[in-house]
Amino acid sequence: MADPAAGEPGPAPAILTSTISVRDLTVAADIGVYAHEVGQPQTLLISVTLHVRPTTSDSLADATDYTRIATAAEALAAERIALIESFAYRLALTCLGFTGVEQADVLVEKPGAIANGMAGTRIVLRHPVP
Repeated sequence: MADPAAGEPGPAPAILTSTISVRDLTVAADIGVYAHEVGQPQTLLISVTLHVRPTTSDSLADATDYTRIATAAEALAAERIALIESFAYRLALTCLGFTGVEQADVLVEKPGAIANGMAGTRIVLRHPVP
């Protein structure tokens, strides 16, 4: 029997979960349902956590590149979207399409949408279980 305390190697630990995250990403988006919001870029604060297939590789080719999350959010911000709920859903759906991603958890907050608080929405999407 291996004794890790004595420096003897034992079996490799099992990876239970693996996540990639981007927090507090800010984008300027043409978002909102009110007439005064249309065409007026507003700040969105975005946080994304992706549950990915575990890897012990040290190669980016075997991992989920977190810069793709930022790129996807910036691309969505360039479109006219009325609701932050729609923005969150579309970003989660895009991230779920990345290789190795099993679940996408997306939080979109809209500073200034309400007085003395923060308005936001969160959505979690995952691939169907076969």
